[in-house]
Amino acid sequence: MNKKLVLGILLVGLIVFLGINFGQYLTLENAKAQQASLSEVINNNFVFAAITYFVAYITITAFSIPGAAVVTLLGAALFGFWTSLLLVSFASTIGATLAFLSSRFLLRDWVQSKFGEKLKAINEGVAKDGAFYLFSLRLIPVFPFFLINLLMGLTPISTARFYLVSQLGMLPGTAVYLNAGTQLAKIESLSGIVSAPVLLSFALLGLFPVVTKWIMSKIKNTTHEQNGSTS
Repeated sequence: MNKKLVLGILLVGLIVFLGINFGQYLTLENAKAQQASLSEVINNNFVFAAITYFVAYITITAFSIPGAAVVTLLGAALFGFWTSLLLVSFASTIGATLAFLSSRFLLRDWVQSKFGEKLKAINEGVAKDGAFYLFSLRLIPVFPFFLINLLMGLTPISTARFYLVSQLGMLPGTAVYLNAGTQLAKIESLSGIVSAPVLLSFALLGLFPVVTKWIMSKIKNTTHEQNGSTS
């Protein structure tokens, strides 16, 4: 049996195991219940608590365990906005990059060997403009976080570019959740955190680089045509 297939099966099994055994604790109700006791731990040993939170967040995002939104809110309630922004921003991007690399190592060769010819246009597009598309996807919360990580791992986009664009693109959404998390006790549901106007703003912001590039491309082509006709 292919070694990558075995590793893939083991990884999926580990994700399912972690999701079943720990996902039940990553709920809004449990976060509220544990806030007071965790705050006391942080006050007694801030550095250790921050490192533990950072590593835990990387693990949750790397293995796509449900509950990252709740952990984000709890981080803001425990560490405050600015400290949690530093922790969550880097931890979420590192975790996403690990998931991206797992997908690339386990699946990319197989996918490209089976569907390489059909994906040729997509591969060329991502190689050329992948950063723009990834940035747009990161800014629009409609697209599942973990799915973007896995799908981008199948494309030619470089790891460094994936990390940098993700770090920047996820920052606005992270800030919105953390700002809400500073008032954790008042939050009744996760669905009410990101309002329709905020979603629309993110969508417009996410589409901006793609639309701008399209307009610039049109202008460039028009200029070339005009220059060609006058020569």
